[in-house]
Formats: sequence, structure tokens, C-alpha cells
Amino acid sequence: MYYYNINGATLLSLTPLDGFGPEVEPARSWRLFAAVPGDPALGRGFFKVSHPGQLLAGHGLETLDTSRLPQVQADEWTARAVEDGRLTAVNTARPGWEETLKWSPGSGKKRVNILAIGDVGSTLLTGLKLLGGDVISSIGICDLSSQITDRWEFEMGQISLPWNYDVFPEVEVITPDRLFDCDMFVFVASKGIPPVGAQVKDVRMAQFEANAGIVKHYARMAREKQFQGLWCAVSDPVDPLAKTAYLESNRDENGVFDGKGLRPEQVQGFGLGVMNARAAYFAKRDERLASFLTEGRSFGPHGTGLWMANSIAHYDEELSQELTHLTVTANLKMREIGFKPYVAPALSSGALSLLLTLRGEWHCGSVFLDGVYMGVKNRYTPAGIETELLPRIPDTLYNHIREAAEHLKTIL
Repeated sequence: MYYYNINGATLLSLTPLDGFGPEVEPARSWRLFAAVPGDPALGRGFFKVSHPGQLLAGHGLETLDTSRLPQVQADEWTARAVEDGRLTAVNTARPGWEETLKWSPGSGKKRVNILAIGDVGSTLLTGLKLLGGDVISSIGICDLSSQITDRWEFEMGQISLPWNYDVFPEVEVITPDRLFDCDMFVFVASKGIPPVGAQVKDVRMAQFEANAGIVKHYARMAREKQFQGLWCAVSDPVDPLAKTAYLESNRDENGVFDGKGLRPEQVQGFGLGVMNARAAYFAKRDERLASFLTEGRSFGPHGTGLWMANSIAHYDEELSQELTHLTVTANLKMREIGFKPYVAPALSSGALSLLLTLRGEWHCGSVFLDGVYMGVKNRYTPAGIETELLPRIPDTLYNHIREAAEHLKTIL
């Protein structure tokens, strides 16, 4: 291991680095950074290292599976930093990577701003209002219709506990120019949702072109505002829209990628939460699928490519395929009943997952892996975003995850 002092931060590398000055002694401070190779646009920006092998293979899907990681012999200091959860990998090929060495998580309650207060937005807002008092300081709401925002500010303002009037976060109407004056921006805007009864096989992808245009506008606004918070994509199709936000925020006036916008870890897609919850719904009602409740995992996008594993330790392809089919078609079942499927997504993928994120707890969401936003179990930590590292993912299941990533690459 080679150690360097970069503006007061200690950076380690597996190989000698030219132009970084003389080597120094390993850091005894809390934070330690590691230089890792990676693509400047399609590689991760920075992330928490859970295994020394991620210093060589931290950008692809293999970072989810200990058995697929290369063997790296870490010295005492590096091994201890990994064990203590204080080693942050930094993609030194990414423009402005040095700024990462100054990054530290903020403390205290967070400001959340929500764009679009329709069916999903208003349900999500209600969940954050009622459940987010421990981590949310206040909530800003913005919509094209002032009548809608006035209504929801009025409604939310009248939700309180008797004699304890400050336990829930306050809600206020904000103008578009204030959307990025926050710690968490929640994109719930949507255009052209197919009506109930419409003969559309993939409702989510039918919305991509229209919603991507809206995302581009606000991604560029985030760039102009030099937004440093978390961009949360909740609208469909979640995963391609998350990547759209990331890429568009990093393009200059000529459309050239320059890396001066949102970092990949600043964007997350929130669509996997409801898929995981739907799988649990079916698992509770069928003993054959019950293993999912204690051993299962969900991977992939909010739609085509999703895969529900009945169990990691006792993986069964047929049971997983059945559970995946039930989960993917659950929204169509709701449409057959005669209603738009928005309540469970707004709460399971939206409010509940957003709150878990703010609390630094494990949740289901799409993070940047292998050049796409891939749904996995993850959490935000003081050392960066952490994806769950499993001892071994069965080959058949891993192939499904790989197929999901390849499918997402065909979209964007």
C-alpha cells in the first residue's frame, strides 16, 4: 500500500502514484481514502469499501458478491479501516475528485423539497409529514398548480398532535427557483400516465420520453444551483430517469459531459421499495414463497428486468420466477380492479424508503453500478454509500442481475 497526503487528507493506493508528492505514514485519523481506477463518466464517484477486493473491482456488479471479488492483500491500516467502516474509495479519473476528500455527511434534520403534488406526491407528502419528524426539519412543495399546493399546505398545516404542535415537520409552498435549497430533492413529476383501461403492456416505459424531458430541465437547474444534496427519482420509469438526471446535469452548453454536475452517488432511484413490499405481500399468502420474508432479496429496476430471489442461501429458480411474475404484474392487477396503483408505491418506494435513507438505514433503491442505476439493498454511511455485500450470489441469480443491467443499458 502507498499513502499520500492530499490537502490534509490521507489517500492510499495499491500502486505508486505520480505527481502526488512523497509517501507518508498511514493515517491514524478517522477518515481514510483510497484511489481506485474507474471510468470518468460511467464509474462510481465514491463509495464505502466493505472488502479490499472492491479497491480493484468496485464499479461493477461483482461488488455485490464477495466470491466474485479479486483477492487484495491489505496491510494492517487498510484492513482495519475496512473493518471499522471508515475507508472511502474515490474514482480519481472523475473530474473534480479532489473535492470528495473534503466531503463529510451533514448532521441534524434535513430539508426535503418535493416537485409535483399529484396522487403520488400528495400521498408521499402525507407519509413524510406523519413519520419524518425525527429526521426532517421542513418540507417544501412545488407544483404547476398553485391551487394544488395551496390545498396541501392547508391540509398538512392542520395535521398535528394536541398540545405537541411541533412534532411534525412544517410544510410550505415554494417557487421553482427554491427547489434546490434543500438536502433532499424528490422528483415526483409525471406526464402522460396511461389511463386505467389503456392497452399498454409496459406502462412505465410509455412514460419515459415525456418524463425524461422534464427531468432534463430540473437536472440542468440542479447543475446551475450547484446542488449538493440527494436527487431522488420517484416517477416512472425510475431507473432510466435517475440516469437521465445524472447525465444531463453533467453536460455543458454543447452537450459534452464535463463532470461538473451531480455526482453519481447524489442520485438514487426509488422504485424497488414497493416491489420488495409486493413480493412480501405474496410471500405472506403462500407458504411455498415464505422463505422470501427472511432470506429473500430484490434486485433490478422498477419493472422489466426486476428479479425477486426467494432466498440467497437456498435459491430456487422456479419459486423466484413465480414470485417475480406476481410482483411485476401486481400493478396490472390493481388496474384490472379499476384503480391506478399509486398508494403503495408512494409509501413503500417513496416516503418509507426516503426516511430510511435519511436515517442511514438499509433500504431498497437504485444506485449507480455498472454504468446504470441498479436496484439493490443499500444505505448511506459516513464513509459513503454502501451496497450490501453478500457472501455468494448463486450463478443463476447473478445472471438475472446481469441481464437486468444489460437491459437498462439498452434504454440509456
